Order: sequence, then C-alpha cells, then structure tokens
Amino acid sequence: MTDAAASALARSQPTGGAFYRLVWKWHFLAALYVLPFMAMLAITGGIYLYKPQIEEVIYADRLNIEIGIERQSYEAQIAALAATTEISRIRGVQIEGQPGRSTLIEFDDGDKIRTLAWIDPYTSKVLAIQPRDEMAMQILRKLHGELLLGDFGTKFVELAAHWAIVMFITGLYLWWPRGQRTVKQAFSLPTCKGRSFWRETHLFTGILAAALVVPILISGLPWTDVWGGGLGYVQEQTGTNSRSLRFGGDAPNSTASEGSPIGYELVFGVAKAEGLVAPYEATPPRNAEAAYWIRSASTNRTEQTELIVDQYTGAVLKRHHFADNPALARVVSQGISFHQGELYGWLNLAQNTLAAVLAVVLSVSGFVAWWMRRPVGSLGVPAAPEASLGAGVIVLVIGLGILLPLVGASLIVALVLDWLIFRRLGWFQDRPAT
Repeated sequence: MTDAAASALARSQPTGGAFYRLVWKWHFLAALYVLPFMAMLAITGGIYLYKPQIEEVIYADRLNIEIGIERQSYEAQIAALAATTEISRIRGVQIEGQPGRSTLIEFDDGDKIRTLAWIDPYTSKVLAIQPRDEMAMQILRKLHGELLLGDFGTKFVELAAHWAIVMFITGLYLWWPRGQRTVKQAFSLPTCKGRSFWRETHLFTGILAAALVVPILISGLPWTDVWGGGLGYVQEQTGTNSRSLRFGGDAPNSTASEGSPIGYELVFGVAKAEGLVAPYEATPPRNAEAAYWIRSASTNRTEQTELIVDQYTGAVLKRHHFADNPALARVVSQGISFHQGELYGWLNLAQNTLAAVLAVVLSVSGFVAWWMRRPVGSLGVPAAPEASLGAGVIVLVIGLGILLPLVGASLIVALVLDWLIFRRLGWFQDRPAT
C-alpha cells in the first residue's frame, strides 16, 4: 500500500469506542432531518443577505425617480394614493432623506391587506402598489423562516435549527483526531477519491462551518416561536426586554386632544433637527390623543433613535436611544443585526455569505457520502450500542430541554417511539459501514 493510500484509509476509517459510535449514530439520524433544511436555510438566507441590492435591480423603476423642482407634501402624496386605491389604515411613511428616491407608504387596503405604495414626491404620481407579502424578498423571507406555512412551518424550521446546533457539536466530536488520524490530516484539504473524498469534504467543511454557521443559528433563535418566546418571557419577567416606543408601552400621548395636527413634513423636520440618521420611518397617531412615532431606520442599531412627537405642537415628548435598552435587549438586537449581515459592514456580509456557501457544501457532501455508503435497500444507520435511559441520558435530555426545548422534546419522542415501535418493526437498526 502506498503512503497516500494508507493516509486516505486512516482518514476515512471511523474509530473510537462505544460512545463515539453512539454519537455517530445520533449525528447520522439527526442529519436525515437537518441537512435538507440546512441547505434550504443557507440558500434562502444567503440570498436574503443581499435584499437591498436585489430590490435595487428588480424594483428600480419604483425606487428611483427624476429629481424635480418642488416636492409635494406627504399629505398630498397620501391623497394621491387614496384617489388610486382604497385605504383603511395608514401604517407608516418611510423616506430615505435624499433626492432621487421615492416615498414609501405602508397601508392596509380596503380588504385589510398590508400593502406598500411608492410615490414620486415631486409629482405625487403613484409608481407602484403591491401587497407586502407578494414582494419577492418577503416571499423569500417567509420561505426561510416558515416554509410558507405560517406558524405551523416555523416549528419545523426551529426544530431543524436546534438540531443543527447539536449536529455541529457532535460533528466536532467525530472530527476530532483519534486513532491513526492526525491533527495535520484533520486540517488538510481532502485528496482521496470516491466516498472517502466526500466524507473528508464533509469533515473539513464542517470544522469551518461550525465556526461561522453556529453563531448565525444562535443569533436567529430570538426570532423563533418556542426559544424566542421563552426568551421574551424571561426578559419580560426580569425587566430586560427592549424599551422601544414603537408599539406604545411608555409612549406618552399628545398634550392636547383636539386642534389642527401637524403634517409629516414637520415630523420629519423634527427628526432631522434632533439629529436622527436617515432613512426615517414614521407612524401616524392612532387617535386624537396619541402622538407620532418616528425613528431612524439606519442599519446601524446604535443609531436607531426613536422619538414621540406631539401631533399638535411638534414637541418631542419622549426620546429613546438604543443605549437606553437593557444589556440583554441590546445583545439580542445586535445578534439580529449580525444574523442579517449588517453588524460590521461588508465584512459581516462576506462572512455570512461564506457561511451560507459552507452550509450548502456541508449538506451536499454529507448526503453524497451517505448515499455512497449506504447498503442497497437500507438507510445504512451506523452500527452503535443501544442507547439506554440511564442517569446520563436523563440529565442530557433535561439539559437539552432547558437550553434547546425542541431538541429535548423531540429526543424524548424519538426514544419513546424507538422503544415502542421502531425496534419491533426493525426500523433504524444498526448496519455496518461499507
């Protein structure tokens, strides 16, 4: 045997004791569920990172306008929109604070459908009207977060994200050099052929992906229903939730309950005078007693200052800085910014793009390695000792149930089904690797 062949054999041989083989088995079984989701999340998330650039191309005719002589008031622009379509509620007005860009108005139409409209601020011409959920990137976002299945789909995505974290942890354990496999071999690019090449590609890509993908998975957890809902409850109980004024909360009312309301022009003027960074997003008062809410929509979270502006006098009733939030709320918010590739500019964007590519390669290489390894007519579940509900497993399940609730719950279900059904039917039985 040549040195190269011996090296390839050493790198491709599974080694280790009973615990290693047990970890490999559960890593494999989890991969059957996780890998398709990982590939989907990586592709959709990787594309969504470039939302501004993509929308600039496909919606150029509604985002960019010819600069005119005099801008129309925002009220005139809203009136032009109302003459075109039925409006049951104005949700907000967004401007970029620079010439050559349209005004974005978000509203509910006559059927209560959340809709977006782009208006030429110089002519009040309605450039386009489209339901928000029909926007290309919004559809992609819903596919990424809920498989286009609403709250039902979010649970499957969250379960995959939870198990993906566990898979990376177990994958690192399986990757760790042992037996004849050296540290140099573990960090070397794959040079072997056939199934060994795909297995080594999976291992090598996995160690790189673990460093880049796991932080993205963790930073996305606050968006999820179960984990994110639990975090929200903890924050609410401990007083560490966001102090944002966006949805009311401690936002004060206007000082008067009648009179002539000021227009959006003055509200945006107040924002500029108060030093808010463009672009701006403003929502109108909900009733005669309420006030305007306006904020900086900068991608830099530390610049996202909010103001409550009296709808009759234009006075600033309350100001909220990002730094006014509790530490935990700031960490969660910056984590979301990191997840979206916005936290530290182009480097964050490039890092998350690389993470998405690695996740796709990891998924494909894992699938191909399994497909080439599996015996004909079998899943090819790795041979491993039977898991027992000993003290260690119980502690593990409890720990997972606390840190990653869906992992703990699904693991309990899997163990119960294995004990009651799968063993009797012969499903997921151990098979020697080929």
